[in-house]
Amino acid sequence: MLTMTYQQAIWKLRIEQICMFPFVVLGKLFGLLFPLKKKYSVFLFFPSGDIGGSPQVNLDITHCIKDAQPLIIFSKKPRNNQFRKFFDIEGVGLIDLHPYIDKKIFHFINFFFRGVVATWINKSENPVVFGGETIFFYKIIPHIRKNIPCVELCHLDTWLNYTIGFAKRIDKRIFSTIKLKQDVIRQYDTNHMDRSLYERLYFIDNAIDIPILKQVNNEQTEVVFIGRGSPQKRIHLIAAIAKKMHEAGDKIHFSFVGDVEKIINIAEFPYCKFYGNVSDQVLMKDIYARSDILILTSAFEGLPIVVMTMMSYGKTILSTAVNGIPDYISHMENGLLITETEEDKIIDQGVQLLRLFINSPDLKIKFGKRSREIAIERFSRKIFCKHYRELLLGESS
Repeated sequence: MLTMTYQQAIWKLRIEQICMFPFVVLGKLFGLLFPLKKKYSVFLFFPSGDIGGSPQVNLDITHCIKDAQPLIIFSKKPRNNQFRKFFDIEGVGLIDLHPYIDKKIFHFINFFFRGVVATWINKSENPVVFGGETIFFYKIIPHIRKNIPCVELCHLDTWLNYTIGFAKRIDKRIFSTIKLKQDVIRQYDTNHMDRSLYERLYFIDNAIDIPILKQVNNEQTEVVFIGRGSPQKRIHLIAAIAKKMHEAGDKIHFSFVGDVEKIINIAEFPYCKFYGNVSDQVLMKDIYARSDILILTSAFEGLPIVVMTMMSYGKTILSTAVNGIPDYISHMENGLLITETEEDKIIDQGVQLLRLFINSPDLKIKFGKRSREIAIERFSRKIFCKHYRELLLGESS
């Protein structure tokens, strides 16, 4: 919910600057005494190398501009770091600051490194700064020169109350869902922001590889959850759906990919398959290809990379109709949407829609065909890279 006004955000930022001033100054002096050994002009601020949709987009962007030899700065303690090795790209620099700055009890060290990193950026030639879903990016902005371009990528509305304070300083704000961009437009309207700021708002679809289509005829409907074991995913609801359908004898099987053991006791569901976190891309492609339905019961969902991927495989999506999901999935056109909001009703509607799919075999072909068509139209890597090279490197068509 957006509650903080623009003026309130500005005052909050000013108070922060006053409190941290001595530590930032020390950091700036350190940055002058110990400059970067290599010259960089593109600085990419990412949270970590964890597995997930948002890190995958950060990785895709890095590959798009790797010839510019950017510097990646990680700032958040990883949960599993399973994508970390993929960021080791030839010509791309990487500094992981999380051991120093992601400790609340020693937060003054975070202030110090804001000064250090800001000095490195300020001393660079024609730098550009990009933030991919990391709060440290915003913390750096007040300390770099005002003529340095700042580009933001936003997947969720988590920080919009805070980031509105940077609306006049961020040159380009990119949103991965149409709904999120519309939320910011409404936020600007409420705060009577200058109309020129609206021109800095962009929507860019994320990118995926479009696989070769292979038809799979399963004896029973194969349903898969793919994602993190986090509260927002509400995995316990999927487990409840699986249990209800298993006890009723429905011809359906559920699999889970991700660290779901954090949320549910997997020993209680011997009739389900649990893969854990999967970093083997060959295995993941096989899971996508062999599944019929991707199921999501998320409370909110900002970046559905897994949705886009399943669409490219010509599969069906069953999901709660939250955030950006309806931008990709139209009910009974290329997938199924759960519109209930109470947990018991979400379970019941999920069961109902899965039974509809099982009992109507033609839906598998209909939904799959339309989903793949949309994926081919919208998720091209060529278009994705073109957009990001324009916004980060200033390249024109």
